[in-house]
Amino acid sequence: MEDLLEDTVLIQLRINGKYHELEISPSVSLLDLLRDELNFKGTHMGCMTGHCGACTVMINGKTAKSCITLASTLSNVDITTIEGLSDEEGNLSPLQESFWNTAGFQCGYCAPGMLFLTKELLEDNPNPTDDEIKTALEGTLCRCTGYQSLIRAVKDAAENISASKS
Repeated sequence: MEDLLEDTVLIQLRINGKYHELEISPSVSLLDLLRDELNFKGTHMGCMTGHCGACTVMINGKTAKSCITLASTLSNVDITTIEGLSDEEGNLSPLQESFWNTAGFQCGYCAPGMLFLTKELLEDNPNPTDDEIKTALEGTLCRCTGYQSLIRAVKDAAENISASKS
């Protein structure tokens, strides 16, 4: 029985562009790995059931809830945390700047979910309607803004990202 508790899994990940090779317990969540082992504190712990979206990251370019994702299942993947949205000098991405400039956040706890869901939305639909934005953001809870500032931030991000591509 004691051997079962000491079993580990070797995983190789690229997180925000940097390679990591880690030996972990098969039961550790991606959230715990990111926060406790690798010190990525921008990925927030919220509900621990995948409902609130505070723990959202991108795995191979798709949003995922890190609190309900076993890290041991993720060898050889690319993960982006909220820290990975800015450039190497720490400059905000156009997406982040839009949320900053429009006061899209108040406390920022929902930021990982809102930013990654917006990123995913705008990659698929560069000019979403209000209803499409609301639908896209449904996977993350915000208790501060009332959502109108978030919709405004997404629209601003769509304009800024479109302008930066031309």
